[in-house]
Amino acid sequence: MQHKNFKNIDKVVFGRGSFSMLSDIIAPVRKENKNYFVFVIDAYFKGKELVKRIPALPEDLVLFEDVDAHEPTTQQIDALRNTILAQKGLPSGIVGIGGGSIMDIAKATALMLTNEGSSTQYQGLNLIKKPGVYHLGIPTISGTGAECSSTAVLTGPVKKLGLKCEWTVFNQVILDPELIASVPNDWWFHTGMDTYIHCIESENGTLNNAFSHAYAEQALSLCRDVFLNEQSGRSAQNDDKLMVASLMGGLSLSYSEVGVCHALSYGLSKILDYRHCYANCVAFQHLEDVYPQGVQEFKKMVAKHKIVLPQHLAEEWSEDILTKMAEVAYNLPHMWHQAFGEAWKEKVSLLYIKDLYKRL
Repeated sequence: MQHKNFKNIDKVVFGRGSFSMLSDIIAPVRKENKNYFVFVIDAYFKGKELVKRIPALPEDLVLFEDVDAHEPTTQQIDALRNTILAQKGLPSGIVGIGGGSIMDIAKATALMLTNEGSSTQYQGLNLIKKPGVYHLGIPTISGTGAECSSTAVLTGPVKKLGLKCEWTVFNQVILDPELIASVPNDWWFHTGMDTYIHCIESENGTLNNAFSHAYAEQALSLCRDVFLNEQSGRSAQNDDKLMVASLMGGLSLSYSEVGVCHALSYGLSKILDYRHCYANCVAFQHLEDVYPQGVQEFKKMVAKHKIVLPQHLAEEWSEDILTKMAEVAYNLPHMWHQAFGEAWKEKVSLLYIKDLYKRL
């Protein structure tokens, strides 16, 4: 077994009201490069109270990114990098404020500001040549684990694959549970289930170990408090728990890996533009033979929170669409290895994956 020597976040602050520390945290970094910061913010917050609290100085750039239509793309990152450099030169750092997509945009842009060419050429493991600029993440929705991941997932012309290296990891993360209180209920559930599924796949795979297990076990316990147990539901206390669970779930998969559900999710996102967390939920409900206990518990959570997930989607998909999704999913060997071991190719084929999609 090859042991992972992964990099964690340099600094983390957690707690209600911790967003107010942002100005003091980035102040020492402002002397770097061209002495200004870029704030990349989910367009959802445009005109809302949170924007008024951002400590942007006159020389800073405040950019709103719309992530409702699709997940981050290589074209979007390249355009953002070019805009920033053309307007102001190399910034001191980037602050990402939003959900998992904004976290990935901030991480990817920080890297691409110092690496030449298109981000498409860096989709993969350790392909980035130079460290990026300082980058800080402030999640406003919890579940994706993007705040602690060493991957910035991007959809490119050919594949959906992350820029993955130790320089991708945030230098600083601010975890303020007050920021997730206004998340719509469906989004709250879908993203929370991303954490839950991370842990189920991490636990039930060939790369599971004591390190990944410790984080997954605690994250699953927190998820059950938030989504299943007697005190489950929307509350300040549960927002605190979900934000911590998201971080722990991300750390669990950092030393283990995700599996079948995430592979299927990548195909749904790449070919049909499904949002990642929603795609996970759509696929996971049909994987009871792979993750029996996890899917059974997941369905209880779906019922408890009156979440409606679509059925019989595959009846509308052509053979060509099924093939394209299966090809995307098949080209994620690390996920299939986690699920079925080194000999995964003996079980997994394009036909097998297409049959999984037909369940949907």
